[in-house]
Amino acid sequence: MYQWRKFEFFEEKSAGRGGGGGSAAAVPAEIAGRVTCCSGGRGRVAVGCDDGTVGLLDRGFRLSYGFQAYASSVLFLQQLKQRNVLVTVGDDDQSSSQASAICLKVFDLDKVQEEGSSTTTPFCVQILRIFTDQFPQAKITSFMVLEEAPPILMIAIGLDNGFIYCIKGDIARERITRFKLQVEAASDGSTSLPITGLGFRVEGQAHQLFSVTPGSVTLFSLHIQPPRRQTLDQIGCQTNAVAMSDRMDLIIGRPEAVYFYEVDGRGPCWAFDGEKKFVGWFRGYLLCIIEDQRTHKSTLNVYDLKNRLIAHSMPVGDVSHLVCEWGYIILIMSDKKILCIGEKDMESKLDMLFKKNLYTVAINLVQSQQADPASTAEVLRKYGDHLYGKQEYDEAMSQYIHTIGHLEPSYVIQKFLDAKRIYNLTNYLEKLHDRGLASKDHTTLLLNCYTKLKDVEKLNHFIKDEDGVGEIKFDVETAIRVCRAAGYHEHAMFVAKKAGRHELYLKILLEDLGRYDEALQYISGLEANQAGLTVKEYGKILVEHRPAETVEILLRLCTDVGDPTSRRGSNSMHLLMIPSPMDFVNIFVHSPQYLMGFLENYIKTVTDSPAQTEIHNTLLELYISNDLSFPSISQENEYENHYIKEIKGKETANVYRSGIKEKTGLGKEDPKVAKNIVDRRRKGLALLKSAWTSEMEDPLYDVDLALILCNTNAFKDGLLFLYEKLKLYKEVISCYKQAHDHQGLIACCKKLGDSSQGGDPSLWGDLLKYFGDLGEDCSKEVKEVLTYIEKEDVVPPIVVLQTLSKNPCLTLSVVKDYIARKLEQESKLIEDDRKSIDKYQRQS
Repeated sequence: MYQWRKFEFFEEKSAGRGGGGGSAAAVPAEIAGRVTCCSGGRGRVAVGCDDGTVGLLDRGFRLSYGFQAYASSVLFLQQLKQRNVLVTVGDDDQSSSQASAICLKVFDLDKVQEEGSSTTTPFCVQILRIFTDQFPQAKITSFMVLEEAPPILMIAIGLDNGFIYCIKGDIARERITRFKLQVEAASDGSTSLPITGLGFRVEGQAHQLFSVTPGSVTLFSLHIQPPRRQTLDQIGCQTNAVAMSDRMDLIIGRPEAVYFYEVDGRGPCWAFDGEKKFVGWFRGYLLCIIEDQRTHKSTLNVYDLKNRLIAHSMPVGDVSHLVCEWGYIILIMSDKKILCIGEKDMESKLDMLFKKNLYTVAINLVQSQQADPASTAEVLRKYGDHLYGKQEYDEAMSQYIHTIGHLEPSYVIQKFLDAKRIYNLTNYLEKLHDRGLASKDHTTLLLNCYTKLKDVEKLNHFIKDEDGVGEIKFDVETAIRVCRAAGYHEHAMFVAKKAGRHELYLKILLEDLGRYDEALQYISGLEANQAGLTVKEYGKILVEHRPAETVEILLRLCTDVGDPTSRRGSNSMHLLMIPSPMDFVNIFVHSPQYLMGFLENYIKTVTDSPAQTEIHNTLLELYISNDLSFPSISQENEYENHYIKEIKGKETANVYRSGIKEKTGLGKEDPKVAKNIVDRRRKGLALLKSAWTSEMEDPLYDVDLALILCNTNAFKDGLLFLYEKLKLYKEVISCYKQAHDHQGLIACCKKLGDSSQGGDPSLWGDLLKYFGDLGEDCSKEVKEVLTYIEKEDVVPPIVVLQTLSKNPCLTLSVVKDYIARKLEQESKLIEDDRKSIDKYQRQS
């Protein structure tokens, strides 16, 4: 037979207020009669005596006050919980023999009537006769009061003839109904057995009453009219061996066992031998005062049924009453002595168990008494430490796992790192992640455990979470980093993809695996915004290994080719949401040829881009530069204005001259390179012209930047176009001078120096000065220039002679005809003037 362990979880308490020592407690001497009944509740213990008095005892078992409730004796009493009311049954010993002396009284303990100086009497709100013609008199054997919605009471009075008299209603106002119940008669036809115990059970609107006799257990359903009777068992018990548990189960004590009853019949049965003198229930403990049949000595046992242990056991004398109040078990003896027993605090109980290494009992104890989680975790930790010390690592880890959420994980992790118990450590870390309490370090450690164990199955389960759905329970970046370091790239990619970390997914594909085609395919499947971000980050690698495919993706991103409706109108908001090609320029830092192709294709498709100026600037630098390299000038945020001024001024000649020197070496280079330069320059000039037509007020590129590029790279055609558009005619002439292009100079002056076409005739004077300072024979060119100077009459003849005289290579024959014509013109003018003078003199 299973033997229950005994512990001393309870101890005898002093009756004094201060909790100190002193003499044993007893019923106060002011209470002279024999105690016949008692009841706890509302911080006091009420005792009724055979002399008709009722006394109310305080926590120190001192008499608060007493009063004469009945003339003869008090039979039963009960203090209510919801109201400060005392309900009693007693014998008033009426002199009239026709009226019953047994009556029920209700006292309001909040209303006390002063009667002299020594005693006080509470106000009696109602007196009811229990026995009437319809309810014949019998001996009362049990009594129970149920508080319904105040002030409604349900009072059950059990009799020795098997009947139960019930009184329900507002007793104070005598608005009551009476009815009686009867238990089933004995099967042998003998006289009905007395009611030895009663117990109410309330579940919502259902009110039920348990009734116990020495030979039966009966349940009455009072919410059904008429009340329904149900016999639950054919065994019963004696008086005082009946109680109700906190779950409203009926408990009866018999010599062979203690039985529990629910509404549908007998429940658990506990085989505790011995006659049960008293049965009670206290804070989840079963109380039994058992008399030994051989020695006739009584023992108080406090049973913890959940944990199957005896929480306390002690010999007691002749107990007359058992009551619970103030968190104590109170025994009143026949000799009026009082034994007060209290439960030890949880810490004391646990210390007792720890000293005996009874950790399992300690765990069950804290769990059954709903201790706070931190206290439970501390017990589990100590048990785990105990098992760890015995090198029972698996069992220790099972305890540590239960402490997750309360015990610092590093405490457990350190132990199992030292013990090199990687399997146990892995188990603990898995549970940490399952409960969402793992840090980045814990994730790192767990993944390292998997990789060291080479446990791919568990790694799959952890990473892929079986069905691959649900929230990720670990730090994504940490998991990816560890998997990459260990060579589990597929697992790292799975995590990155599931978490939507596209940049990490591509990082693995490109940097670890070199799967460029797959990376491009993955980018193609992303939303435009995400695709743009990933291309910005990894575009350099993609352009290096798959340039054409990368350009194709960029064109789709920047032109939104798949949605032809997206480009209706240049002011469309959708246009502003599409990425700009300039966002991706930097990824072509090592592949300017593909940048040029990308931008060319873009401007063919999109003619109204908000970044049109920046795109043209970049293309101009790619076209005009001698060496096809990444455009650096056009990517600067600002241009140095003073540099532009220098180019427009005296420095133009020097810059252009240096450009000519560079250009003279082009023919000596690889013919393919030279052809490439020529082709790009042709595209550059075409872009300069198409982006600044005669209809445009301003060009679609930065003019200052274009001037810098053309000057720096000696791009004559570009410079001439820009100077002409800017009406910088002298800079145009300067270009031809530096090139020593006399025919070009004359042709330029014809075009730009024609005053009838809005030109600047002074250019002819500059041109004449150029030939005068040239120092070589240029007679043919001077004669042609003199023709236009004479035609426009922009330079006086004397200045012409002075200018040309500086060139020692020119002879008088060059200007002879010009001078002759000018002299003739002057002579004619003089003659005309004389004629006019003579005419005016004659007229006067």
